[in-house]
Amino acid sequence: MSEPVIGNLMSGHIEVFVVCPADAIERSGAMSFSLSRIDDKGESRPFPIIVVRTFGNDYFGYVNRCPHENVWLNIGSGTFFSADRSFLRCGRHGARFEVDTGMCIDGPCDGQSLEPVALAVIEGDVCLCGVKLLEDDRFGDPFGDSDESMDVTIHPD
Repeated sequence: MSEPVIGNLMSGHIEVFVVCPADAIERSGAMSFSLSRIDDKGESRPFPIIVVRTFGNDYFGYVNRCPHENVWLNIGSGTFFSADRSFLRCGRHGARFEVDTGMCIDGPCDGQSLEPVALAVIEGDVCLCGVKLLEDDRFGDPFGDSDESMDVTIHPD
């Protein structure tokens, strides 16, 4: 499987990073990504996210962390959904979350929410908006024009 590449698509003052092609995630499906974001001190921190595509073709993004014990939602089972695929589900304790709001409706973190991440679909790509990611320019084209964009390699889980 090839590694997706994120490109910095600077749009005004909001940073926008391509995460994956929109059609890489099946309808009623989800995909996780292990990113690194830059904190307020300029240091790199892990930033695991999940991108969910609904059957109706909407995209929602959340930090891949259950608010109960801060474990990945797909821990153990490797899946993100309840058996009927109506809710996101924590693999450790079975907490269920609404897909479109991230609100926990059942489980040990009832009433809490997943941390949302801003997404936009731009020219057929799912993009993460407003987060400063660690950029990896090791694969830049040495013969290409120098511009404001770089490539960042990420590894889907």
